[in-house]
Amino acid sequence: ADLHSLTTVKNKKELQELILDLALDYLALGLDPNKAVFFRQSDIPEHAELTWVLSCLTPMPMLELAHAYKDAVAKKDKEINAGLFTYPVLMAVDILIYKPDIVPVGKDQKQHVEIARDLAGKFNRTYGNVFKLPEPYIPEEVAVVIGTDGQKMSKSYGNTIEIFASEKALKKQVMGIVTDSTPVEAPKEPDTIYKLYSYFAAEDEKAELLQRYRSGGMGYGDAKKLLLEKILETFKPFRAEREKLKNDLSYVKNILKNGAEKARLVAAETKAEVWDKTGLAI
Repeated sequence: ADLHSLTTVKNKKELQELILDLALDYLALGLDPNKAVFFRQSDIPEHAELTWVLSCLTPMPMLELAHAYKDAVAKKDKEINAGLFTYPVLMAVDILIYKPDIVPVGKDQKQHVEIARDLAGKFNRTYGNVFKLPEPYIPEEVAVVIGTDGQKMSKSYGNTIEIFASEKALKKQVMGIVTDSTPVEAPKEPDTIYKLYSYFAAEDEKAELLQRYRSGGMGYGDAKKLLLEKILETFKPFRAEREKLKNDLSYVKNILKNGAEKARLVAAETKAEVWDKTGLAI
């Protein structure tokens, strides 16, 4: 979603690096371009074109209630721009243009699917049926992924654990997890460290750590070291694959190019329907 990133990223080199970094992350983690259509948003001009059409149907109050805009206003952000304000419309188009039945999202992204449904319904009522009304799919176990401060993990909150960072940087992030002042010898209840560990550990490993917590005698420092070991163990093959891909960026770029060609076939069909229904096609 590189068009979305323009709301905050204003440096050409940084944006290019972020685009390729994200592509490397997905591919290294196992995304198969033969099974998934993987592309850059900006390679499909229909996204921006349909955003204008849906923007003309979007009530201002709907956008004023969007989480990102409300957060920016609450923080008295002086850099709020029109792109941030209309962000949900572009996101709605990202969804609706491909006519999905379900959209896998985190709990905090549910509002975007709801906005997409509202705009799809309004378009269909105004001009005639084109768009499906997708349902959000939110698996309970990953509805909210917590960060190092116990809150929702978000880069903007500075509480992420970057699985592809250097071991030194990764260690700093893990050892920086916020904990309370419970003494080493005292029993402990599951905390941020335990919850993060549970994302990667097997059931018996989780049970063992829980038992050590509640028995007392285990300090948070030791728990953090255990978490770091588990993260490095879990992501070792993916980190190696990413390094391999990083040395063949032409391959990565070609995957994005091929994906865009496939995606545009669908996007162009939807645009043609919209143009026909609205009267833009003559």
